[in-house]
This record gives sequence, C-alpha cells and structure tokens, in this order.
Amino acid sequence: MGRFFRIKLRLRRFLRRHSWLATIVRSFTIFSVAFGSAFGFISGALSQQSGYDPNAFAIGVSFLFALACLWIVTLGIRLRLMRKRLRTIAMHNEAMADRNWELQEAEQRASTLFEAQDDLIVLRDLDGLITYANDAYCELAQRPRSELIGSTATLKVLEQGDTALESNGTRVYDQKIEGPLGPRWIAWREGLVRNDAGAPAEMQSVGRDVTDRTESERALAEARDQADAANRAKSRFLAMASHEIRTPLNGIIGMSGLLMDTQLTPEQMTYVKAVKTSGDALLALIEELLDYSKIEAGKIDLERRAFALSGLIEDITELLAPRAQTKGIEIAAYVDERLPMQVTGDAARLRQVLLNLAGNAIKFTATGGVALIVEPGIWPNEISFLVRDTGIGIAPEAQQRIFREFEQADDRIARSYGGTGLGLSISDRIVKRMGGRITLASTPGAGSTFEVSIPLVAADTGEANGFAAPDLTGQSIMLVAPHSIEVSLISRRLQRWGAQTCIVSDANVAEALLPERSWHAVLIDHTLGTPAMEAFADASRLHATHRIVMFTPATRQDLSASESAMFTGYLVKPLRASSLAARLTASPEIAAPSLAIEAAAESAPAALASALPDKGLSILVAEDNEINALLMRSLLTRLGHNVVITTNGEQAMESWLSATSAGTPYDLVLMDIQMPRLNGIETTKQIRAHEAAQSVRRTPILALTANTLVEDRYACFEAGMDGFLIKPLDREKLEEALAGLAAARHVAA
Repeated sequence: MGRFFRIKLRLRRFLRRHSWLATIVRSFTIFSVAFGSAFGFISGALSQQSGYDPNAFAIGVSFLFALACLWIVTLGIRLRLMRKRLRTIAMHNEAMADRNWELQEAEQRASTLFEAQDDLIVLRDLDGLITYANDAYCELAQRPRSELIGSTATLKVLEQGDTALESNGTRVYDQKIEGPLGPRWIAWREGLVRNDAGAPAEMQSVGRDVTDRTESERALAEARDQADAANRAKSRFLAMASHEIRTPLNGIIGMSGLLMDTQLTPEQMTYVKAVKTSGDALLALIEELLDYSKIEAGKIDLERRAFALSGLIEDITELLAPRAQTKGIEIAAYVDERLPMQVTGDAARLRQVLLNLAGNAIKFTATGGVALIVEPGIWPNEISFLVRDTGIGIAPEAQQRIFREFEQADDRIARSYGGTGLGLSISDRIVKRMGGRITLASTPGAGSTFEVSIPLVAADTGEANGFAAPDLTGQSIMLVAPHSIEVSLISRRLQRWGAQTCIVSDANVAEALLPERSWHAVLIDHTLGTPAMEAFADASRLHATHRIVMFTPATRQDLSASESAMFTGYLVKPLRASSLAARLTASPEIAAPSLAIEAAAESAPAALASALPDKGLSILVAEDNEINALLMRSLLTRLGHNVVITTNGEQAMESWLSATSAGTPYDLVLMDIQMPRLNGIETTKQIRAHEAAQSVRRTPILALTANTLVEDRYACFEAGMDGFLIKPLDREKLEEALAGLAAARHVAA
C-alpha cells in the first residue's frame, strides 16, 4: 500500500511539472471514449442483423444521458469544493503574507534597535568567528562591520575584572577596554544562543559601558578609605590630646586637692576652691568632647550585664545631692516596686545619660527640686526613667533643637548657664544605640520632664532582692515637712506599702493632729527649725511608735545629742528605700545609733589611716611627668605608704628587679603608659615574662593613663595589668584600690 502511494505521489508531481502532457492524455482519452461509443452505437443501429428496437434504444439513450448528467453534477460539486478550497488557501496565503510582513518589520525593528542602542552586541560561532556585530561594537573596535564579520578580532583589554558564573550558565565579568575616547569599563554578559533551528549554537556577548559607575564606586571606595584613615587619625589625635590635656590637668586638680588639706586662710581657701572647680569644669568638657568623638567614630560599645536598678538610681541621687543642696533645692528618687530588682543592660551608659539629664535639671532649677522616677514603660520589658524638675522650662520651638550638637535653647541661656550643648546630643545617641528613645515635655517657667524609655529585661541572677518591702497596711504615718518633691515621693512609696499618709507643713498643726489617732511613725524634716522640731518630738512621744528626723549630710552636725535622744531614728536625705523600710520595721525598743557614736565611727578610718605608716604598702610609681610624680608621692605618703619614683620604663624595670632579687618585692606598681625609652605596656610585658620564668609572686600592676579609649584599656589588660586609674586621678578611687590591696595582703599574711 505504501509503495502504491509513493508511485501515485510521484506521478502527481510529474504531471504538475508537465501539465501540457496531462492535457493531451486527458483529451485523447475523452475523444477515444466518445468516438468508440458513438461508432459502436451507430454501427450496431445501422446493421440489418442488429435487431433494432426503438424502446431499447430510448432506454439506452436515457441511461447514457443520466450517466452524463450525473457526471456533470459530480464535476459541478467537485468544482465548487475546489473553489472553496482555493478561497481558503488564498486567505491563508494572505494571512501568511501579512505575518511574513510583520516578521520582516519586527526583524527590521530589532535590527534597528540593536544598531541604535549603546550596548555592545557581538555573536561568534563555535570557532570564535564573528557572525554579527552592532554599530556600538564596531565603533569601539574602530573597524567596519565588513572587516569584523568572519574574523576572530577582539578588543584590546587593559584590565581584567573578576568573573562570575550565574546559575543559568551566563558568564559575567568586567573589562577595561581601550577605545577611541580613552579607556572604558565594559560589563559583559556572555551566553550560548541558538538563532536558527538545526543551526549550531553561537556565543552572544552583550557589553554595557559602566565607566561612570565603576569610577564612582572607586571614588566612593577611596573616599571611604580616606574617611577611615581620617577617623583613625582623629582617634589618635584624641588619644594624644586627651593625654596631653589630662596630664597637666591631673596636676592642677590633684595639687589643689592637696593644698585644700593644708592650713589656709579663708581667702586662700576661696582661691584654691576656684582652681579646683575650674579644673573639674575643664575635665567635664573634655569628657563630653571625647564621648562625642567616640560616638561620631562609631566606637561606642554597649555591655550587657546584670545590675541593681534601685541601687543605680539611688547612687545617682546621692552623687548629685550635694550640688542640689548647695543651691537650696531637693533631689529625690522613686523606683516602682513592680520593676525587677536586677536588670540586664549597660549600667555605665545608663548612668551617664541620667547623670547628664539630672545634672542639667539641677543647673536650670533655682527653686523646688528634681525628681528621678522609674516606672514600667508602655511596652513589655521597657522601663521609663523620668527626670522632672521645677526649673525655667524650655520653649516649644527649642525642644527639638536642643537635641542637636552644640545647640542650646537660646543664646541668653548659654551665656547665663554655660555648657557646650553636647550633653543632650550624646545622651540621645546613647539611648538610641540602646534601642530606646528620649521624649521631652516642658512648659516655660513651670519646669521640664525628660522621659528615657529603654528595653531592659529582668536578670536571672538567683540573688535575693535587696530588701523586702514592709507591709504597712492600716498603719498611719505623718510626714511633717514643707511641701516638696521628696516628701511627695516618700508619701507615694509609703502608700505603695499600704500605709495611710498625712503630709503637714506646719509643726503646730501636726502637733494638734497627734491625738486624733495612733501613729505608727512620724517623720519630721530638720528644715522646720530646731524649736519646732523639739516641741513636736516631745509631743509625739505618747502618740507615735517611731519618731524619725530627716536631714541632709550638711546639717547632720547641727543636731545635738539631746535633740537626737528625742527620736528613735534618723534618715539622711535623699532617702534610700531600704533605709526607710529598715527604720519603719525596727523594734521601737532598739534605738538608732546616736550621732555622737556615728561621728566616732566616722573618725575611726582617719585614726586607722594615721596608723598606716608602720603597715604601709611598698609602691613603685613609674611616671615621667615631674608634677604628676610629685602628686603621686604626696598622696601615697599621706596615706602612709612607702613610695619609689622612676621616670621611665627602664628605670622601673631595674627597680623592680632589684627589689625582687633582694627579697623585698613591691606590693604594687603604678605604671604610666606613655613614657620615654620604654613605655608602660612593654615594661609590664617584661615584668610578667620574668615572673613566669622565675616563678615568683605576681605583682599587682595598675595603669596610670590619660587615654580613655576602649582599645587602650584592652591593651593594658592584654599586657598583663590588673586595672587602670584614669587621669586626672580620683583620690577616692586610689584609696579604694590601695585599701583593697592592703586587705588582701593582710589576709595573705
């Protein structure tokens, strides 16, 4: 069947190619059939022996006519079908012609687009021969297309960039190409494409001129490197400036402190205090500038350690209390009992922020006081610190400006109160770095409230709370004091503990209220005056279980022994919550220590210090600055210690070796970091290496440094130092360090 179909198909193809032959064959066949039929019919009809029958003849003619009609109808139907098919083919051919025209137009547009765009396009076969190149490629190659087609020409590469391979097989790389207008950076994308079905694949390379982008990236990289170098230079300058400024400042503050301990006339004491105050102000300015520079350089690091929240807040109020009390205003704190006792965060940075805000509040407040309130925030694990004052307030238009660098509310305030305008900016950046925020609400003439909200999670230290809040449910407590911030906070705390409080500002009114009920405790402020205080204390003996007097450290000595005997206890303002709880829960039969006994207890450390010369420490001081060396000798000698001064690292090493070999090693080495010939870091490393080699006792070494950068501290610890003291030297911290060392030596002995 298949063979017959192939023969038929070949015959049709032959007849289509030779249509004239088909016409002759068809005409001859028709003529032969017609002639044969007519001849046979006529011959048969005319023959005498034919048996002609007209009826049969008519039937035969009718049959032939019917056949002819059927054949004609069949030809007509076939012709109609052929015409319909021809119309369909004509329409299809017309559609194909339109499609072909559209494809030609699309090809022309694509070709025009390829030629017109700035991207470089080149096609190469598997042998590397160019089969297509657009005008942009020809322009960069500086050769006509006719020369490029069929050649293996390449562009001149001046610099090759990194190559990357994408997941779809496309290769991406950059090249620096020499061009007619100078070197150009081209970003290439190469991949195999197949243009014609059955044709081999070709490598298509599309390049884009990225010279501007590359140069911008390189310029940005160079600018970044220069900025990093500038930051490093700035850090080195700050470290050097800090050292050079702190070193003489250490002498100014330290020597003025020593001078204040000598016998001076009132006029001389005034001058010395002015010198020390100026030195402290200059030190505060340096600290602000250094903090600002650290933040600008991105070198502020936060710690995450557990710390006592109440202890931190009460320490801040006690630290600022002398400054506030000198101005005749109060400062008080309140920590909500719903907060955890221990939280995790950076206590030092939080302390810095709150000290700045509370210090500003004291500076701008002339009457009233400052309150530091800590309570839960609006979000989970968030704590809000409110610093509220009754000062001059801040105008609405200045409330946003004061958080910017070197900005203050107005020039008049800057002239009246001083300051650099950096404190709030530094605090704002630190709080944001801790994930919190600072908000301000202020009314000019009525005061301001700064709210610091910081996320601080409770610390699971396993330690018990600092104190248990007493249960004062149903107990009545009277507060006899002028209406002030601290009294309101004390009343708020007592009400939290369940007590019923009554605040009375007049001693006579308070005395009249005593018989109305049985009072668990009465608290009277020393500021009401000695006569009123004595009269109220005597009247409250029969009505109050606890009689407590409140005073500031400055007025402590004003209370005589007879006056103190009238009270069952006393509290020093600003009050600590634990002290208040202890006084209110103590047995009334156990009186608080009298002020005379407390004064004797306070004089005990002085007597102990005077007895120290026989048991003083042997201390080696390595300090190249003569004034600072004199200051260290005077301070340590006054504390009863034996001091040896060296001026460089080599001398310090020799002195340490001599003392160690003689069997009288030093108890402590105070090592300056920046010294000539051999600095403190290298000297410490040599001492530690010698101790390790000889297996001798480790000598405590404390750094004396004016550098406050974190990397400087790390360098001290990596060298083997046990701690550091920052210049200007804090006398109390030095005494604490020496006292701890002396206690450790006594225990070891």
